[in-house]
This record gives sequence, C-alpha cells and structure tokens, in this order.
Amino acid sequence: MPHMAEPLGLELRDLVVEAGRGRRILALEALDLAPGTALGVEGPSGAGKSTLIYALAGLIEGMRGRVAWGGTDIAGLRPGAAARFRSHHIGLIFQDFLLFDELGAAANAGVAALFSGRSRRGAIRVRAAEGLARLKVPAGARTVASYSGGERQRVAVARALAHGPQAILADEPTASLHREAADALTDDLLADVRDRGRSLVVASHDRRLLDRMDRRLRLVDGRLEGAA
Repeated sequence: MPHMAEPLGLELRDLVVEAGRGRRILALEALDLAPGTALGVEGPSGAGKSTLIYALAGLIEGMRGRVAWGGTDIAGLRPGAAARFRSHHIGLIFQDFLLFDELGAAANAGVAALFSGRSRRGAIRVRAAEGLARLKVPAGARTVASYSGGERQRVAVARALAHGPQAILADEPTASLHREAADALTDDLLADVRDRGRSLVVASHDRRLLDRMDRRLRLVDGRLEGAA
C-alpha cells in the first residue's frame, strides 16, 4: 500500500454560512487544528454542527471565509476543484450512511474507484477490502440493504478511508447505533486515525465519543461557545 501523505492541518477564518433571507446559521471567526488532531464538535440540536462538517468539506455553496486544509482554501475553489480535493484528501462519514442498498459491502466501500483515475483504482479497492476486513464487516454476496445499522456504518467508515484521505469528517457517526456498537465503531475509527496520523473532526451528541477526542468545542446558535 502506498505511504499516505502527511495529515492536513486546518486554518479557518471568518467563516459565515447563511440560509434564506440572510439568516446566519454559522459564524466562526477562527479555528485552528494541528495536523493529526482529533476534534469533537458538540452542542444542542440546530447549533450548526452538521453545517460546520459540510463547510469543512467545501460542500456548502455561497459560504464566505477561509477554510484551508494544508494551505489549500477549499472554500475558495470552484465546485469541480473542490470535489477533486475531497477525492484525494478528505473522507466523509454521514449520519445516514448514504450507501447504495442494491450493492454489496465491497462495491460500496470501493465506490471512489469509479470516480478516480486508472492509476488509483486498484489501491482504492485494496484499501476498501482491507478496511472491511479490519472492521469485521461480513463478507459475501449480500447487499448492504440486509445489514444491521452497525454493519452499515462500518461499511461507511471503510468507504471514507478507502481513498487514503489525510482528514476525516464525520457527522453523528454513532447516532444510529446501540451503545456497544457505538463504542466498537469509536474504537475502530480512532485506531485507524491514530495508526495513520489522520486529522479527525467529529460532530456528535455522543458524550463517550467526545470524551475520547484530543480537543472539543461547543457550538450554540451557530457560534463558538468555548473549547477544551
């Protein structure tokens, strides 16, 4: 497997995200994250946690400010360039999994290969298979529609890691899981992040997950209340 590039640090300045009629739903003056750090984002429902995750991924059109990963301002890139940056550097884990139910685990975990250059496809599929094995996802011809919530979330994690990203962004990754499965997923995710030195930002209500982060910050009404 090719050596993964150095983890990406984050420099955020004057980020503003607005909804209809100019209503601000997120406004952060500054946030810096050292490479290889695990950051937990907490706060009440509607505080802007998911919005922050999507903004850090460059997935919100019209946001203002600077969101620089390793010196590249993803907020300033055109949509196609932002998508290419994500495909090389950022792994995303969504609360609702966003899997293709008609496909099996391997096809879902390796889906990034379909949108990558020929030189990267083989490595992505290898990492996807290794990730599924490491996360103990059942092998075989079953489609993911028949999987439990915990199994589906593990497939989603393997998919997020398959292209060898330097940063992982996760939105409520344990929300659909019972406690044992949530703790197991947290173990798996943090083990991978620590072993490979990836940067990690997790938005969550899960106190046990948040307690294991290197740093935490709290959002209230779209603004930073404090950090630990």
